[in-house]
Order: sequence, then structure tokens, then C-alpha cells
Amino acid sequence: MTDKLINALTVDVEDYFQVSAFSKNISPCDWDSIAPRVEQNTHNLLDMFAEKNIVATFFVLGWVAERFPKLVKKINELGHEVASHGYSHQLIYNQSRDVFREETLRSKELLENIIQKPVLGYRGASYSITKQSEWALDILFEAGFKYDSSIFPVRHDRYGIPDAPRFPYLAETPQKNKIIEFPLTSFKIMGTQLPIAGGGYFRLFPYWFTRFAFNKIHETENRPFIFYLHPWEIDPKQPRIKGSLLSRFRHYNNLKKCKIRLNRLLNDFEFSSVVDVLTKSGLYVGTDDDLSLKTG
Repeated sequence: MTDKLINALTVDVEDYFQVSAFSKNISPCDWDSIAPRVEQNTHNLLDMFAEKNIVATFFVLGWVAERFPKLVKKINELGHEVASHGYSHQLIYNQSRDVFREETLRSKELLENIIQKPVLGYRGASYSITKQSEWALDILFEAGFKYDSSIFPVRHDRYGIPDAPRFPYLAETPQKNKIIEFPLTSFKIMGTQLPIAGGGYFRLFPYWFTRFAFNKIHETENRPFIFYLHPWEIDPKQPRIKGSLLSRFRHYNNLKKCKIRLNRLLNDFEFSSVVDVLTKSGLYVGTDDDLSLKTG
């Protein structure tokens, strides 16, 4: 392993009942009637990161921030990066441009009012910037975001742009604007780009394979990877939701093993926030208030 490479550690802050897998079973109209678990689960992750002196990026759902502003303040006070996960966790390609714009601006303003500093990064629900919804990048640019992390360069039934670059790049939007894209990490194996960035894949694959894949990316491509997790993934006691067999498998598979695996991952690799990784890559320059592609 190349110790000098620092990887991006990210958390998509949403509750267990807000995931896209169960969107047909639970309406956003019902969210307020369900006992939340996101606050305690996120605090558990914060404690875990603090023990290891690790800084991460927290992509916070606007709905969550609105109800738990103290949690967002705590994330910021502990030195982590606060970024946006949209407002209502709806798939972008199922939204109109006007609805997406309204929710995006609403969430960004909400987060910035809480932490009193600019929010630079965005990640869409279930990585739903696809060929069908690339127009969203222009709205992100117009809203003042400096980078996006919504594109997964793999094939999947819900997301993915298979031919997208696999590592951070300057994306050109449909309207010829520029925004930094930090795509979710995939591993090239046997002619296939395998999703390996975290979440359900982290719980699905045995830990030895995840570690092998990340080490290979370091050794053969000399690039950092980006890892993601949700607070509910370290909460095996969460209430069970009735849904399709596939949805239940994706959501509940190996929840009991996730926290143990995460602890091993944090010991085996070096991590920091997205902005920190982008700036330390040597390709980007930035501060807490700005981020841009290095030129010259």
C-alpha cells in the first residue's frame, strides 16, 4: 500500500427510511411520523472518526439538517466538511429541472445558514446524475457548487455512466460550464468496472477483497479512492421495512459486520475530506471558501 496517498472518506447523512430502495414503500409525506435514528447513528460515526483523528466529508440531506441543525453544527465544529445531499432524497432524473433547482438551492442555503460558511460539494440521491440527468450539473454550477460527487462510472439498474472517467476530473456541463467531478470509485477487473466505493458493496464483498481492490488502485494507478457510507449502515438494530427481496437484500445484507469492517478500513488506509484530497492531489487549489482547477 502507498501510505502517502490520502483517500476521501464520505458519509451520506440520511435515515434508514429515506433510502431509494424503499421509496415505493414509504412516502416522504410519512417521514415525520417515523422515529428518527440518523442523529444517534451519525454521532456514533463522529465518535469513531474522532478516536482515529480522521476528518471526513458529510453530505447532509436538507430534510435532516432542517430537523437536526445541532448535528450539522457539530459536524462542522469537529472540523469535518459539510456538503449537500440535496433536500428530499429523490432521484434526480425523476425530478423536473425546476423542482431540482428549488430543492438544491433550498438545501444549500439551509446548510450554509447553519454552519455560516460556503458549502462547496454536492452528491445526488443514489448517484442519480446519469446521461439522462446531466443537465443537473449546470444547475449545480449556477448554484455555486465547486464540485460534484454523483457520477458512478459503472453499469447499474438505478445509476451509472459507464464511460465516465474513474478519477477526479473537470467535467464540462451540457451548457459548457465547468465543475469538478469526483466520481465514485470503481475497480477494473477482467474487463469490467466493478463498483467498490462503499455502501452496499462494502457489505457485500468480503473485506479482504475490498482491501485488495483499494490497494491495487493505489499501487497500479497511483490515485486516491473515495469511500462512502450511510449512518444507518452501522445500525443493525434498525426497524425492518417490508419491500422487494432485492431491496431488502441491498439494505440489510451484512449490517452486523459493517462497523467492524469500517474500523479495519480506517486502520488500513489514510483518509480526509473531499476538499482536502482534491487540494492535496496537486491538481486542484482551494480553501474553505473556494475550490478550482489548478492551471499552468
